[in-house]
Amino acid sequence: MMFRRKKYIRKLWFLAFFMAAAVAAGALVKSRQPAALCRNEDLVYFMQAMDQEADADDGSPDEEKVVYLTFDDGPSKVTEDVLDILKEEGVPATFFVIAAENNEKYLPVLSRTASEGHLIALHSGSHQYSTIYASPEAFWQDLAGLREKLTPYVGNAQMNILRFPGGSTNTVSRKYGGSSIMKELKAQAETYGFRYVDWNVCANDAVGGRHSPSEIYKNVVEEAAGHNTCVVLMHDTKKETVQALGDIIRWFKNAGYRFDTVDHMPKST
Repeated sequence: MMFRRKKYIRKLWFLAFFMAAAVAAGALVKSRQPAALCRNEDLVYFMQAMDQEADADDGSPDEEKVVYLTFDDGPSKVTEDVLDILKEEGVPATFFVIAAENNEKYLPVLSRTASEGHLIALHSGSHQYSTIYASPEAFWQDLAGLREKLTPYVGNAQMNILRFPGGSTNTVSRKYGGSSIMKELKAQAETYGFRYVDWNVCANDAVGGRHSPSEIYKNVVEEAAGHNTCVVLMHDTKKETVQALGDIIRWFKNAGYRFDTVDHMPKST
């Protein structure tokens, strides 16, 4: 009888431990910020930066094909590796940077990034959705803090191009700033002299856990098919993206694309 009671107590302790661990894991998952959304309804074809005819992509062989490689959420410990590949392949890219607690120590690499001809653009200071999307004022305050942190490394660069965390059509922001928050921010961006950039090709390298280099390559190639203008969303925080990058660049080269930074995209008329 005593043996059965001890066995029963051990089971209760094990169950209690398991439930506590599950709750803790759930809390950790909830605390993470959502990655840039790559669902089709969230892909915006950079409407304010390219005209409607270019957006149509009629597939004419005479139409110039251009690709804009973009990287979010860096710099990080792998950004130097990304720069090495870009230098080796001789192509430019755009980096939408953050300056959160976990990556501030990597900000000096932006000096090299800018000196090698890449574009430094704005993403977010904290990248905490609950903070930056609490109100329009909170968003612009966060962005001002980001620009201040970047100045020592990029000098007096204009830095007037941004990418809203989650994209300009994200719905996560409504949870914190109401249903009209993104509409307000987009209108204010134009008033304040900013251009905001979305994407039409997503590597899916920061959504749903780890992805292999071959998966990342496949995602980009499949989504780029049929587009003469590609704005590719990747993250210079993933080693798998670094491993796939060379093949991605060579695919675009072989397909006849010209590489450029997003500040050279045509504005809508």
